[in-house]
Amino acid sequence: MYVKHVYVFDRDRPMKAIVRSYSRSDFEDLIRIQQESFPPPFPADLWWNEEQLTNHITLFPQGALCAEIDGRVVASITGLLVDFNPEHAEHTWEEMTDNGYIRNHNSSGDTLYIVDISALPAYRKLGLGKLLMSSMYEVVVERRLKRLLGGGRMPGYNRHADAMTAEEYTTAVLSGALHDPVLTFLLRCGRMPVKLVPNYLDDEESRNYAMLMEWRNPFVEQA
Repeated sequence: MYVKHVYVFDRDRPMKAIVRSYSRSDFEDLIRIQQESFPPPFPADLWWNEEQLTNHITLFPQGALCAEIDGRVVASITGLLVDFNPEHAEHTWEEMTDNGYIRNHNSSGDTLYIVDISALPAYRKLGLGKLLMSSMYEVVVERRLKRLLGGGRMPGYNRHADAMTAEEYTTAVLSGALHDPVLTFLLRCGRMPVKLVPNYLDDEESRNYAMLMEWRNPFVEQA
């Protein structure tokens, strides 16, 4: 059971928050967060369902965390353990996460793979996404894993796709010439780009691309 009490800030006003393992009693809130976080044109069939959430808390409860403010669950993050070979980095979200059901969770895997992170839009200014990501880094350190890994959506790319390739767009984001809501957020969280992956997810805003991004455990010797 993971529980952490912290303060988050609405501008200069501190607010108490709890990061904790989520449970069955949170399922309704977690599904609502997905629906509000990923409205159409994001595919509705990619929102959580109760079978997926049951697998999360059963197969890898350490990778099923939520943030709570004033007794309300307002954000969540989910992961599973996999073995990752950087020489064969290209994959789809569905392949790596078992379409969100994580039945392929490998308890001896060397990598914590992020399945999803989301927050209610009204609470995003509080920095909950970064808080949840840092909490997952703690899981990586505690389990002595090599890395945290996941595919970052590129929702800003849709506005530029007629003028530049996906490679040019990500280069512009990494140089600071453009801002992407997800990629820039992940950079702020300490994630580093690994590989641009086509056909990662059915995601019109990203033109189905994602940037695979990692956080390496600084306490584990890397090859």
